Amino acid sequence: MKKIISLVLVVAMLLTLCVAFTGCGSSNEGSSDFKVGFIFLHDENSTYDKNFMVAAEEAKKELGLTDDQVIFKTNIPEGNECYEAAADLADQGCSVVFADSFGHEPFIAKAAKEFPNVQFCHATGTTAHTAGLDNLHNAFANIYEGRYLAGVAAGLKLNEMIANGEFTADEAKMGYVGAFTYAEVMSGYTSFFLGARSVCPTVTMEVQFTGTWYDEALEKEAATKLINNGCKLISQHADSWGAPTACENANVPNVSYNGSTVSACPNTFIVSSRINWAPYFVYMINSVKDGTKIDVDWSKGIAEGSVELSEINEKAAAKGTKEKLEEVKKAIVDGTLNVFDTKTFTVEGKTLTSYKADVDTDEAYTPDTEVIENGVFAESKFRSAPCFDLRIDGITLLNEMF
Repeated sequence: MKKIISLVLVVAMLLTLCVAFTGCGSSNEGSSDFKVGFIFLHDENSTYDKNFMVAAEEAKKELGLTDDQVIFKTNIPEGNECYEAAADLADQGCSVVFADSFGHEPFIAKAAKEFPNVQFCHATGTTAHTAGLDNLHNAFANIYEGRYLAGVAAGLKLNEMIANGEFTADEAKMGYVGAFTYAEVMSGYTSFFLGARSVCPTVTMEVQFTGTWYDEALEKEAATKLINNGCKLISQHADSWGAPTACENANVPNVSYNGSTVSACPNTFIVSSRINWAPYFVYMINSVKDGTKIDVDWSKGIAEGSVELSEINEKAAAKGTKEKLEEVKKAIVDGTLNVFDTKTFTVEGKTLTSYKADVDTDEAYTPDTEVIENGVFAESKFRSAPCFDLRIDGITLLNEMF
C-alpha cells in the first residue's frame, strides 16, 4: 500500500512540474486538433474584411497555430449561407467560430443553438446580451476614439488649406460616404466630425449613404457628388477604395478607414483609423483553450491596442499633425477627453442632459437605456456595438439608407 501511495505522489509531482514548465496541463494548448473558423462577408479586396484577415493571421502567429488550425470562409453573404458556413466549420471540428458582418448575426445565433459545445463570436452585433445563449458573444472596439483622432487630422488639414487661401473658414465643409443610417455609422461619422471641429470650429459636414457596405462604383459616385457639392475633404464608412480613388482623381484630401490607401492615393491620403482585431482574437481563442468564459460583450480602445491609426502621410497631412494627434491620444487614454462630451455638441440647438438609446434591440428599435452619464454619452458601455444615433447640429444627411 505504501508503494502505491508513493507512486501516486510521484505521478502527481510530475504532472505539477509538467504544467508549471511546459504548459501541458492547459486544455487544447498546443493541441493540433484545436481549430478556429472565420467567416468573412467579402474577401481581401474589401478593406473591411482584409482588416479582419490580417488580425486573424497575427493571432495565429502569436498563438503558434498552424494553417490547418485556422479556417477562412470568404464571400459569405448575410443570409442562410452564413449559417451553413458556421455549421460546416463546427462539423470540421472548430471549437470557436467568428463572423465579421452585422447581418451575419441571426444566422450565427441559429448555429449557436444547434452547436452548444462550440463558441460563436460575432463582430458589430447587438443581441448576444439578450439572446440567453451561453455560447454566443458580441465584440467591437471603441473605434470612435480612432475616428475622433482622424477627425482632428482632417480639421488640421482644413485649417492649413484656409491659411493657404484655398477657401474661407465658412467654406470648410467635409463630406462623408456612409453605408447605412445605422448607429455604427452614425457614431463613426459623428466622432470624426467632433474631432475635426475641435480644431476647426467652423467646419460642417454632409453625409451621403450608399445602401451597401461594399460597392466601389457607388462609393466613388457618392464621393464625387460630395466633392461637386463643395466638400473640401472626404472620409468614409464603406469598404472599398471607391471614395479614396475619387479623391485622388480630384486632388481632394481623404481620410480613409480600415487601413492606409497611400499606395493608390499618394497625394491625397492623410491617415486612417482601424480596429485592430488581433487582441480580441487572441483573447477569444485563449478563453476557449483555457475553458474560461468569453465576455458576452467585449469592446476595447486605444489604451488596449484595439484601436489604431495608420502611418500619417506627411505629403498630404498638415504640418504638426503627428504631434497634435499624440497630444489628443494621451488625453483620450487618461480620460481627460471624452469623445461624446455633451458640452461639445447640440441637437436642435439644445445640449442633452438625458437620452435613452436602443441598447436591447427589439424590432421597433425602442429606446430602453439611459446613456448620458456625467455629461457624456457613454458609448460602448452598455453593449459592445455602438448605439449613438443622435443627429447633431452641423451634420447634414443628404439621404437615408436603413
